[in-house]
Amino acid sequence: MCAILNRKFTKTIKVGDINIGGGNPISIQSMTNTITSDVKSTVLQINELAASGCEIIRVAVPDMESAKAIKKIKKLISIPIIADIHFDYRLAIESVKSGVDALRLNPGNIGSQQNVIEVIKAVRDKKIPIRIGVNSGSLSKKMLSKYGVTDKGIVESALEHVLILEKANYEEIKISVKASSVPLTIQSYRLLSEKVDYPLHLGVTEAGTEEMGTIKSSIGIGTLLAEGIGDTIRVSLTENPKMEIRVAKNILKSLQIRKGLNIISCPTCGRTRINLIDMAKVVEKRLEKYQDIEIEVAVMGCVVNGPGEAREADFGIAGGIGEGLIFRKGKIVNKVSEGNLIDELIKEIDKSLKTTSV
Repeated sequence: MCAILNRKFTKTIKVGDINIGGGNPISIQSMTNTITSDVKSTVLQINELAASGCEIIRVAVPDMESAKAIKKIKKLISIPIIADIHFDYRLAIESVKSGVDALRLNPGNIGSQQNVIEVIKAVRDKKIPIRIGVNSGSLSKKMLSKYGVTDKGIVESALEHVLILEKANYEEIKISVKASSVPLTIQSYRLLSEKVDYPLHLGVTEAGTEEMGTIKSSIGIGTLLAEGIGDTIRVSLTENPKMEIRVAKNILKSLQIRKGLNIISCPTCGRTRINLIDMAKVVEKRLEKYQDIEIEVAVMGCVVNGPGEAREADFGIAGGIGEGLIFRKGKIVNKVSEGNLIDELIKEIDKSLKTTSV
């Protein structure tokens, strides 16, 4: 497993039992889209997300009923929970009483300095982290007048909120500076990373539906991670939150930050004589059970170049005319009919992994 070179070493905070920053593994977050006070639905979704690989979950807390519901939710889930608070400091305090593991709260938006002090009193002994999150669409009139919608305005806005906590001698802080524009997101995080050593929560906000949102998140989050910036990530999609987890895991796997299944397949060409496009999709579906196993599987369309082009793959198939090859690490192990290619590939993988685990 290859690590990103020159990853910035940030301060460490603890969200539940997960360390963020300080060179710790990059964690995956998501957010529920249920009504938080509906404990049954919220717990069901959180547990589904946890099973998919979500490591930290955030819930909206728009009212006191939702804040109090966190206490019940906590007893029925296995991952840390963050309360998303806007404007009302009392909701933050009640969430802390309910056992929340972290807050998403901008101290400059909850009223007086006394309100900030009350929140810090509630979190200080337990060192409950506070994520400051500034989005390009929520800049103050002052920042818009001074900078417009720019990286400087976004970062200065975030640092104003940070300063409020620092003046109160509280530094259990995590920061995000998101935009729906990928270039602006990247520029903002780069600038922020130069100015602070707090852990950074990466994401492209309002990224869109599955296809475009995946592309924008992969470019934005992936670019920053490749530069060594970022400690935890959330992919934001207008989609079932489970898709957010899938995309986040694939971003980390693509950068070789995490181990997991990697399927490579050629784009097809005039030499292809099998239905490679459908075959690749079937292989991907049937190997979902190995998503967290570090193996590489190749689905290639040409028996001439397939095993050679994919010689580093642990397992692979290469199609011919009505038949194909099964290979391992570039070496051919079997020739079978086209109709049996996928079944025989899966058998080969199952057999090998079962033997390895014994």
